[in-house]
Parts: sequence; structure tokens; C-alpha cells
Amino acid sequence: MMHSITNITAHEIYMKRCLQLALLGAGNVAPNPMVGSVLMYENRIIGEGYHEVYGQAHAEVNCIASVAEGDKHLINKSTLYVSLEPCVHYGKTPPCADLIIKYNIPRVVIGCRDSYKAVDGKGIEKLQNTGIEVITGILEQEARELNKRFFTFHEYKRPYIILKWAETANHFIGNKTNERLLISNESTNRLVHKWRSEEAAILVGTSTALLDNPSLSNRLWTGKQPIRLVIDRELKLPESLHLFDKQQSTIIFNYLKNNKENNLIHHQIEKKKDLLSQIMDACYQLNIQSILVEGGQKTLQSFIDSNLWDEARIITNTTLSVADGISSPILYNAKLDKSIALGDDRIDTYKVL
Repeated sequence: MMHSITNITAHEIYMKRCLQLALLGAGNVAPNPMVGSVLMYENRIIGEGYHEVYGQAHAEVNCIASVAEGDKHLINKSTLYVSLEPCVHYGKTPPCADLIIKYNIPRVVIGCRDSYKAVDGKGIEKLQNTGIEVITGILEQEARELNKRFFTFHEYKRPYIILKWAETANHFIGNKTNERLLISNESTNRLVHKWRSEEAAILVGTSTALLDNPSLSNRLWTGKQPIRLVIDRELKLPESLHLFDKQQSTIIFNYLKNNKENNLIHHQIEKKKDLLSQIMDACYQLNIQSILVEGGQKTLQSFIDSNLWDEARIITNTTLSVADGISSPILYNAKLDKSIALGDDRIDTYKVL
């Protein structure tokens, strides 16, 4: 029997712990979701675990394995909390639902359902069919937010899109000349590199690649380097650019050729079809679950006008103004989610309405 229960303090406390644990896997488990799990016996935690590395044990496995020898006899009298529906399919590891059944755990409390087609309610159903009590919807919104990239990818068949730009206090992102305008401070730049480490890929257009010659690395932070996505329709960009140094996987979307040379991939698109739709389709096929768009005004505005974004992070230098320049993109259909200050920089995060 499945219950949908909210506002239960004890369940929420233990589910929050699951979400805390899940976050420890950030940057190491994609394209899998981040998942945390807690095993409770009479208000005492006897086991904890989270999905640590892609391809290795899932949260439920690590949680049960962490139970001390003297507490193992309590497993079949305990409640298992898990932030995401247990899997029921064979992937890199065996199904977690089978493990729960094997240990005769009588009750499972779940944060949110897994919309991935190989699971999508099947894990809950399998547990119920063996007589296990299943409680769902505990901190569901928080659980979905934690894995927003995963859910967007599987439910909308495209990556989670984050737009990012830096602007002056009077809303310019660059000079009219080719001279680069430095807007954000050192602390903010380091934060941007942290953002890069959290996403699967970074995208720029032709003009940004040519004028700024960016590396698009997270050299000021740690973690896995993102895939670089470059729009270069006519392959006009010089090979001497940092983007083509083959130090990171780089995909060039163009009209002319398909080929792969080490970390450099040319992905051909069709002129008569919508560019962004083709990029989204290609990223879906390549299992790229999130993109940080760091392009110029034209590229960013094209995503906004296509209503093809989920989050926008706008860095404003509150003390810098210029007489003239390249105007910031115009963001609409947006709601402010949060703001933080780093020195003279204000960082506003918007979500799409």
C-alpha cells in the first residue's frame, strides 16, 4: 500500500539527511542522479550511504553495507529512507529494489519518483508487490530540485540550460570595440569556475570564441572539466584558439563536416533546420545533461527567445558603468530566485516562469 504523506516532521528530518548525503556525490555521479539513503531503527540511524561514483554502488547499497555488525539483525525491523525511488533495472549495478527485498526491510520512505523510463514507478510497484510499505512525496520538491538536471533531461529530452553573463551597472556586457571589458571580480570569477565544474558542458558562439579566445576550463576550481560546445557554422574560427587545444572534449556544431580527432569533434547540422533544436537533440543523444551558456548577446538572446532555458545567473558589477557598449540580453518570462553579493558584484539567479 502506498501513502502520500506530507508535513511529517520525523520523515522530513531523515529525508533532509538523505538530501545532505546525496549532495556529497555532486560532480562524481553524472549522468546518474545524486541519491542519499538512511536506515532508521526506533529513531536511531544505523546506516547511511550515498551514490559516490558513477558506475559504482548506489546509495541504498552503501547505506546497508555501512550497518555495524552488531546492528545487522535490526535491518529487517528498520525503515529505509531514500531521496529517489530505488532502481529496478540492471545498469552498471544490480537493482536496489531487489536488495531491499532481500533484506526484508518492511518500510521504505521515498523523496520523489524516478522519471527515468527504466524505473518510473516500477521500483515502487515492485516493493509494494512484496508487501513492503512505501511512503512517497517526502520533501518531493527539494528532492526534484537536487536532481533538476537529471529530471529535465529525461522528462524534456534535452539538457538543463543555465544562461550566464556579467554586466555593468547600466546593463552592458561588452565594449563596442574588440577590447575586452573586465566586469566581474576575482571572487566571482572563481565562483564561475565552480559553476563550470558542476555542469556537463559549456557553450559559446563564434564571436565570443574569436574575440575572447576563452579556454572554458575550470582551472580556478577543482573537478571534472566540462565538455566545450562551440557554434561555428562555417568553420571560420582559427585552429590556434584555446578552444581547439584538445585538452578537453570539444564539439563544434557546423554546416560542413562530421569527424572526430582525439578530443575534437565536428558535429554537422542542417542549414534548413532550427540550430538550437539540433544542438539540443545532439546533446540528448550524447547524454549531456546540462549546459552552461556563456556566449555573447546574440547567442544568449537566441536561447531566451526560443524559451530554451531553465535558469539564468546574471552577475552585475554595481559600481562599474560605461558610456556605451553591447547591451545585455533581455530576459523575460523569468522570476528572481535568489541574490547574493560578492564584493561589488551582485549575482541574481532567475528561474523560468
